[in-house]
Amino acid sequence: MLPSSIQISGEPLSGAEVRDICRGLRDNAVRLLSLRGCRLCDRDFGRICRALAGATSLAQLNLNLGVVSSPSRIKQLAEALRTNRSIQSLFLHGSPLTDAGLALLNPALALHPALVALDLGDCMLGDEAINLICGLLPPDGAKSGLKELTLSANPGITPKGWSRLAIAVAHSSQVRVLNLDYNPLGDHVAGMLAVAVASSRTLEVLDLEGTGLTNQSAQTLLDMVENYPTALRSLVLAENSISPELQQQICDLLSEGEEEEEVAGGAGDTQERERGRDPAAPPRGSGSWMCPSDPSSQMVLMTSGLGDSLLAETEM
Repeated sequence: MLPSSIQISGEPLSGAEVRDICRGLRDNAVRLLSLRGCRLCDRDFGRICRALAGATSLAQLNLNLGVVSSPSRIKQLAEALRTNRSIQSLFLHGSPLTDAGLALLNPALALHPALVALDLGDCMLGDEAINLICGLLPPDGAKSGLKELTLSANPGITPKGWSRLAIAVAHSSQVRVLNLDYNPLGDHVAGMLAVAVASSRTLEVLDLEGTGLTNQSAQTLLDMVENYPTALRSLVLAENSISPELQQQICDLLSEGEEEEEVAGGAGDTQERERGRDPAAPPRGSGSWMCPSDPSSQMVLMTSGLGDSLLAETEM
């Protein structure tokens, strides 16, 4: 039987449901487990952690909205992650981790061989947590490093912390998607992020919605997009004090970059067909990012990755 998904949201879990979840994990019949906002006792949480430790089919684990609600649960999850080798995406959005809790989780996260997507949005994190997260970004031996990172709504992180993250993203990370929405970044931090984007060879999506930016930031970002070739395909600037005209200019430039890649890719496909070979894979990003006609609306992320809306996807 092919691995399936278990998705329960905002409900108390009965003992029978917990037993079924544990059985599915032990039988390697679950690829996606989402218990978003569910209520369960500490004993049942521990049972699920012990079962997921040995699960080899589980690729996505969603414990968003307060499921990991205490230091004891953080320790139980860390113990499970130290043994598990299959989880690729871990969602802990809305968990009261704090810096101390992430310090408990970090050794297991750093050693996990498959983890590439991590959601730590609204987890009450500060600068100490950023120092730990930066260590998860670069590739390390067989580990690819994080490719998708969400740090939305962590207002305790200071400009010093964000500057450290920007340097880490620019230097050696493989991050493709970076969600920093609803943090009080301001124009100074946005300028550092622009440098990081210009330096990164992999960053395709940057979400800066509701981060306190002004036209000053937008002009810096526009100059970056206009004058420096980057991998960036989507830049979300909604809910900021930025003129629609500047947002549209940035959007148009990003769209032009995609069109140029598509044309170049199509020419390459034609040449390969003329040589009798299979055409090359489509260019990175083609058909993946949508830029809205209304620049005040959020750009749509069409790839698999972080966020509850993508949890239904069971094929990686």
